[in-house]
Amino acid sequence: MDTVSLNRKRITVFAGHYGSGKTNIAVNYALMLSSTCEKVSIADLDIVNPYFRTKDSHKALEKAGIRLISSEYANTNVDTPALPAEVYSIFGNKTISAVIDVGGDDRGALALGRYVPYIIEENDYEMLFVINKYRFLTKDAISTIEVMREIEFAAGIKFTGIVNNSNLGEETTAETVLSSVSYANEVSELSGLPIKMTTVKKSLEDELKDKINNIVPLELYVRQSWLKEEK
Repeated sequence: MDTVSLNRKRITVFAGHYGSGKTNIAVNYALMLSSTCEKVSIADLDIVNPYFRTKDSHKALEKAGIRLISSEYANTNVDTPALPAEVYSIFGNKTISAVIDVGGDDRGALALGRYVPYIIEENDYEMLFVINKYRFLTKDAISTIEVMREIEFAAGIKFTGIVNNSNLGEETTAETVLSSVSYANEVSELSGLPIKMTTVKKSLEDELKDKINNIVPLELYVRQSWLKEEK
């Protein structure tokens, strides 16, 4: 990932519809930051879906020297809707480059709301809306905008950009991604927000890099359970 393409801010928030792939993007982005920033933290605010989350990637994050902030019960069968107090350290220490992974939909965005006053006061953030046209409730631009507005209302903060992460997991082909471009452009036009990047699995980078602007290759660090759920 190229930090220039995002006009990188100190705090980067990823939110979107459940199953859009925001957690994997957040992990990849944090790992990218660690190559240029001395202090990187990633906060998992997902209190909706406790079983497929940032903590799945704790080994890769730890190896890169990235601080993971998540519920102590994440990925256990006693997970509770509670957030650790250390999330506030992100806002108190301005030397940290912070990534925030928000839970899916408006319900998940409620958890972000308590931190929004700090984010807005500092005003050094990107709030990125992750979209995936292959999710049932965001398969067209109008439905996607509805989800976006619901998240903004619940969190109390507006998005600043879009990440097109339209994919079908391991079944994704170059055509899968190319077929999502017009959809992403329509979401951008209706929302008035720029498409900051189009994310693809790393094996497709060479095939697509000359066909789509701001393409960003990703490694798969987090499981995508929705594929199995919808089949």
